[in-house]
Amino acid sequence: MKKIFFVILLLFAFTVNAQTILSPSKQVSLDFKLTANGIPTYAVTYKNKPVVLQSSMGIYLKDGSNLATNFSSEGKKNITFNESWKPVLGEQSSIVNHYNEMTVALSQAGTNRKMNIIFKVYDEGVAFRYEFPKQKDLNYFIIKEEKTEFNLAGNHKAFWIPGDFDSQEYEYNETLLSGVDTEKINLNNGIGVKSIAAKYAVQSPLMMKSADGLYINIFEAATVNYPVMHLELNPKTFGLTSILAPNAIGDKAYLQAPCVSPWRTIMVSDDARTIVSSKMTLNLNEPSKIEDTSWIKPMKYVGIWWEMHVGKSTWDYAGSQNAQNTETRELIASGKHGATTENTKRYIDFAAKHGFDGVLVEGWNVGWEDWFGNWKEDVFDFVTPYPDYNLAEINAYAKSKGVKMIMHHETSGSVANYERHLDRALELMKKYGYPAAKSGYVGKIIPRGEFHDGQSMVNHYNHVARRFADYKLMVNSHESSRPTGYHRTYPNYIAAEAARGNEFNAWSNGNPPMHETILPFTRLLGGPMDYTPGIFEIKMSAYDKTKKEQVHTTLAKQLALYVTMYSPLQMAADLPENYEKYPDAFQFIKDVAADWQDSKYLEAEPGDYLTVARKDKKSENWFLGAITDENARTSEIKLDFLSPNKKYKATIYQDGKTAHWEKNPINYEIKTMTVTSKSKLKLVLAAGGGTAISFTPIN
Repeated sequence: MKKIFFVILLLFAFTVNAQTILSPSKQVSLDFKLTANGIPTYAVTYKNKPVVLQSSMGIYLKDGSNLATNFSSEGKKNITFNESWKPVLGEQSSIVNHYNEMTVALSQAGTNRKMNIIFKVYDEGVAFRYEFPKQKDLNYFIIKEEKTEFNLAGNHKAFWIPGDFDSQEYEYNETLLSGVDTEKINLNNGIGVKSIAAKYAVQSPLMMKSADGLYINIFEAATVNYPVMHLELNPKTFGLTSILAPNAIGDKAYLQAPCVSPWRTIMVSDDARTIVSSKMTLNLNEPSKIEDTSWIKPMKYVGIWWEMHVGKSTWDYAGSQNAQNTETRELIASGKHGATTENTKRYIDFAAKHGFDGVLVEGWNVGWEDWFGNWKEDVFDFVTPYPDYNLAEINAYAKSKGVKMIMHHETSGSVANYERHLDRALELMKKYGYPAAKSGYVGKIIPRGEFHDGQSMVNHYNHVARRFADYKLMVNSHESSRPTGYHRTYPNYIAAEAARGNEFNAWSNGNPPMHETILPFTRLLGGPMDYTPGIFEIKMSAYDKTKKEQVHTTLAKQLALYVTMYSPLQMAADLPENYEKYPDAFQFIKDVAADWQDSKYLEAEPGDYLTVARKDKKSENWFLGAITDENARTSEIKLDFLSPNKKYKATIYQDGKTAHWEKNPINYEIKTMTVTSKSKLKLVLAAGGGTAISFTPIN
């Protein structure tokens, strides 16, 4: 039951020269004022420490005019808002949304144009957006630039990736802001399409730490009908300015009043756990527009996927478009195709045996032979299987085993083609009982000239979520723009990749050990990530002795990721035969939940470590995940999150005494002990290692 406390504190006043609004705890303060030239500015402090110095705000239009200067105040409105709401799927069963809000109404001299700026101040930070009311002098308009500044108070340590309009699949750099330089990063990193905006451009969310111990994060929320926001740094002043991904002709956004921009967010705390556990991004999105959500369910799945990444099989059926019968033009099988009827049944049997909900199959449909890198428009029709993949037989077999099939829609970046075929593809899913699909956007976008992060593509990703909802289907997007909380509004948008996932470990320089300790402070603030953990065969030399690639974690850390990397859609990504080698460790993946009643962030430091405990939504079981970077780590944790006056069996999956992510990654130990809420546990994590624990009540 939603509870709302809503009070109008002050209706419109007549002047706004300088105004201050505080968070409910009064620890976060935002100061707004207009300069002598009528430029809107703001500043943010936390516990009286400067976070963002006076920074200007404004929009510049294609017609040469602006919504950035010559403003005067028409008044302001303040409210306090406090509610609790229940997410369909999530890290906790109830979320508090509590903030103080100030809306400043502005009028521009000479044009009579109106613009409101809405500020919301939470205990963990600040959010603001531009609002364009319906008005005679501003109807349709084209944004040339948004010039929102974030003038930081110091040369903070930053965890950054390049401001790339086409990809987020980078390793994180850990430098001072003065060390940001996209020209110095390694571009031989396995990313297929790169479109870096500028020498000093970085992506949001940008996670930082000040010299005096403040954790600061700049991001956005509710990106709808608008491009993704990147940030351009002035490395001398440490000021950041918003950059928007352009369309094919250089425009940023086409809007019609009344409308709003996405929220620009600044999170701040002296405790890293406050940032990583924040639900501010979710709270800034609209409530669910889906009335009946009973069909939206968490899923744990296996699939024909990793075997292609390690070279055991292929997505394509023939290996080449030239591998055809010259008379019939039929493709000739290469013998390495992974998505065969027989192989799929093997995965279905494995899923049924071990209690997994679904099986994903990639490479099932015709068109994989020659699309990559060719910027080809008509690639897939999303309904026609290869000759060795019997769609009806496979789905009947899965149904007989109580297993759901997960569809795969690789668009090859040809978005126009996908939208033309979308309804037929969704009808096929409904016909065979598929509950969900994994979509992909590998390659340069078609319509040509568009970027993954532009307004048109943001609208596409959101349209796909809405269209899937019409059919009561869930979607998990890969290579899309990074989420900004839209899954609150359409909870069938169950997960996304939108970052450098586990797959890069199979065929590139991989993800360094600190990678997974940063993602919860960046990518996961916007929504659940399909990171595809659970790789047990760490070194790729197991498949080809000449290969040097490997997963940059221990096996125990792969288990811990199921807890630290939140997603209601979790894959056991390795091959069935590799899990059969280590059945005792595999038990944790079988046991761990994917939807949660409560979550406790026990320890956190971006780039270094993270420890999280979560309670299963459907039982009294708790699970804990602890991970570290390239450094070994020991800590002691209290188990006071457990229910009092109960005993629990703790099954601990930990790094072995000689474990090391590079030298000895598969060395692990499993032990059990009885614990209570008064117990303490010593965690010993190897370099690049982790610990996973399940807590089961003893009746």
